[in-house]
Amino acid sequence: MVIVVAKVIVVYESKYGNTKPVAETITEGMSKSEGIETVIKELTDVDPNKITDYDAILIGSPNHYGGPTKGIKEFIERLGKLHLEGKLYAVFDTYLGKKSDYFFERAVKKMEKTINEKVPALKQIASGLSIKVQGMKGPIMEGELPKCKEFGKKIAIQLKA
Repeated sequence: MVIVVAKVIVVYESKYGNTKPVAETITEGMSKSEGIETVIKELTDVDPNKITDYDAILIGSPNHYGGPTKGIKEFIERLGKLHLEGKLYAVFDTYLGKKSDYFFERAVKKMEKTINEKVPALKQIASGLSIKVQGMKGPIMEGELPKCKEFGKKIAIQLKA
């Protein structure tokens, strides 16, 4: 019998389908760790009232005009109305990588800032992850998905500590 140490929900929004495999790969990285129970949900399928059932919330968004999507911003606002004391969070984004990495961590940093301001009860478990995609509609750049798996493993280790 496996004892559940922590329950994690991974919530994401994906405009062109790139953020979904990132969320899935992060979840895969966490699921390799015994005792970590993970649930992955597209933003539209999330019941905000059930968020308090989880020990950690991972939030993912594509970089949309230099920040998270409107839906993710609204989700974070709703989190501020919940009792999340003792809960943990981490965020991730996908960004368009061109000649420069101008958008690297732009949505991640804005989500972290907003969560720290609007949902101070949540404590950050890991620095955000920013994953590069080749074009507006993808695909994800080669070598980026292994970073997602490592991110998931790192979070699982932190949860068990």
